[in-house]
Amino acid sequence: MTFETVFKQPLDRRGFLGALGGAAAWMAAGIPKPARAAAARIVVVGGGFGGATAAKYIAQWGGAGVSVTLVEPNARHVSCILSNLVLNDRIKLAGLGFGYDKLKQRYGIEVVADRAVAADPDAGKLDLASGITVDFDRLVIAPGIAFDPVPGLETPEQQILVPHAWVAGPQTQTLRDQLNAMRDGGTVVMSIPRSPYRCPPGPYERACVIADFLKRRKPRSKLVLLDANADIQAEPLMFRQAFAQLYAGRLEYVPNAEVRRVSFEGGRKLAWVSDGLDGETAWRADVLNVIPRNTAARLAHDIGVVNVNGRWAGVDPLTYASTAAPRIHVIGDAQGTGLPKAGHIANSEAKICADAIVRLINGWPVDEPVRMQSVVANSACFSPITYDTASWLNAVFAYDAASGSMKRVDASFGEAPTRSKDNFEQMLKWAARLFDDTFA
Repeated sequence: MTFETVFKQPLDRRGFLGALGGAAAWMAAGIPKPARAAAARIVVVGGGFGGATAAKYIAQWGGAGVSVTLVEPNARHVSCILSNLVLNDRIKLAGLGFGYDKLKQRYGIEVVADRAVAADPDAGKLDLASGITVDFDRLVIAPGIAFDPVPGLETPEQQILVPHAWVAGPQTQTLRDQLNAMRDGGTVVMSIPRSPYRCPPGPYERACVIADFLKRRKPRSKLVLLDANADIQAEPLMFRQAFAQLYAGRLEYVPNAEVRRVSFEGGRKLAWVSDGLDGETAWRADVLNVIPRNTAARLAHDIGVVNVNGRWAGVDPLTYASTAAPRIHVIGDAQGTGLPKAGHIANSEAKICADAIVRLINGWPVDEPVRMQSVVANSACFSPITYDTASWLNAVFAYDAASGSMKRVDASFGEAPTRSKDNFEQMLKWAARLFDDTFA
């Protein structure tokens, strides 16, 4: 496998005009472009890798035929990608923030600094927290994730003491500061939620980054990794090797260990895990990082598009239209296609969705054979293992017409045979390219 495979960005401009078709192809076939009195109103909620990419490519590919509004309460998106490296001081959090000025200036996207709270898909109305209502012909939501409540972590004060840091930002800095303040000889306890969750390799790379920090800065300390799953969920060869060899004696991996509650006792934090019988085992920590079980963000639940296991939004993978409300498209971590939940694949989903929306508003089919063969999503990611080495994972998913679902192309699947400094440098280049493709 080459890095060209890892870096592949499906559904780029050439793919859209070529394999995916475009206005010229349909007009040449004698099918006129439908006349519209005004541009189609497309509203995108969420300015992360899914939402920002969708807004950009709908505006770029739709041209004068669309008006695009991006609704996002924050002035800048803080990237979860690379954010684990804040914990071992390899990267500063300030360097992972991206604004929306280029999307406004280059593509004419209207950016509304507000929070979406409700939507009426039949009337085409989106309600914002400020009281404003925005009209739409099609709505794209990329709201991200929410978390199941953890008993013992109900209040903001408790959540600051035990940050999940699974949404990059202030909690990332809080966790970093707690690690720095911990005594040498202290214990870090970290938990991994039941799958699916945001970024399959992410918790394991975080464990490696924390173990690297302890090895270099607090050599008498250790990390306990409590995994609610039966085994490592991504890059198992690399992470098993890292846990057993590189961080032997410093990192204890415990599978089938789901944190049920948290308590505080004598200045230390306790994570309580079922012992498989009738009792519980308490893991005592100086620093406790509990990542709660993930679900689609509240907005997706509130507008009624969460219909997969009560946790995720079911969609048609040809268009990302909700199976509950076809005028609403759901991309990114909230979708329930079975695709991994990660920034790079959200970027891929956004391009599939953008192409579909441009087709739908022009009256062009989305299910022609050539297009179905071109609906491909690439999940590439790199995982830092130490301060200056990394591994990688790649998987390509293609639309399967027989099942109507996305299936992994087995020949594309693989992980790095070893960690290396070259992989680390490639990781930084890969991230820079993804950041540019999303926000510039």
